[in-house]
Amino acid sequence: MSRRGWVLFLAMSVIWGLPYLLIKVAVDEVSPAAVVFVRCALAAALLLPWTIARGQLRPALRHWRALLLFTVLEMTGPWLLISWAEQTLTSSLVGLAIAGVPLVAVLTARLSGDTDRLDAVRLAGLALGVLGIALLLGLDLDGAQLPALGALVLSIIGYATAPMVVNGALAEVPGVAASAIALTVTALVYAPFALPQTAQVLDASTGALASLAGLGLVCTAAALVLFFALIRETGPQRALVITFVNPVVAVLLGVLLLDEPLTLGLAVGLPVTLVGCVLATRRNAPVSETVADRPTV
Repeated sequence: MSRRGWVLFLAMSVIWGLPYLLIKVAVDEVSPAAVVFVRCALAAALLLPWTIARGQLRPALRHWRALLLFTVLEMTGPWLLISWAEQTLTSSLVGLAIAGVPLVAVLTARLSGDTDRLDAVRLAGLALGVLGIALLLGLDLDGAQLPALGALVLSIIGYATAPMVVNGALAEVPGVAASAIALTVTALVYAPFALPQTAQVLDASTGALASLAGLGLVCTAAALVLFFALIRETGPQRALVITFVNPVVAVLLGVLLLDEPLTLGLAVGLPVTLVGCVLATRRNAPVSETVADRPTV
């Protein structure tokens, strides 16, 4: 990998491990709907003009039905559910639980007729990944947190199925263009719920406001541009390795900056889950360069 590739890789490893910490700080003072709205509005304000200037908006809108489905599965649903879940769950636990997305993606791809063969190594990886998530949740969660766990499960399903839409109906739509439209639509969906809470947002602490700005400008807008630059520099398979680094960053940030406990579930579930993800998502052929190659946050 080139020096530029390493710089982009390290930057993305941190940037997409950071959202869970920022969401946790923000939802302590701002409603989940307002968090999603501000995040999407800030990112869309940067990416939508860029998409228009590059002449990509109108061609992308020809696929509006698939774009709406992608928007719901990738942003409108998961980002609200994750923000809501982090009102009761630690950012480190959520970051690690979302690491299960590649495992679910492998299963949904098979159910949709993907011909990529599941050999013994990949099957073992699936088993390890499921075991790791089970250890994490079984050792760290209590009954009162089950609704939040349900929200995470729905988010994981959305993240895992969105790539099927992209690789099918949206294969010809540039990744940043599809994301810009999805961000705009999601911001419009949550605007009626968030705008009446403007005073609450403006009265939030400096830390909460900085977290909202970081989510929108850094972890969403800048991250999308950098990630597609990383794909161009290193290829999609190498770029996807950040999927296995992001949860580690999320756990470390939660423990070090938010004083979240390094529980037995995290200590045991993290390595088992990551090893399982690496094995289960090993591919026999190169993957296409699309938004589906983007890890979810």
